[in-house]
Amino acid sequence: MGKISRFLKDVISEMRKVSWPKRKELTRYTIVVISTVLFMAVYFGVVDLGISKAMDWYISF
Repeated sequence: MGKISRFLKDVISEMRKVSWPKRKELTRYTIVVISTVLFMAVYFGVVDLGISKAMDWYISF
């Protein structure tokens, strides 16, 4: 039980040292992540659609 309590004390100690982002930074990072994910989803969707159409054309040829 002593090891667990020491571990939890160490965790609390390290968490106090963490430099947490400010609200403005967090908002900016969140917007960057969401916009990147949306861009990549649209990009891969378009690429997938293009490959699908090319394969359909090739098969029907």
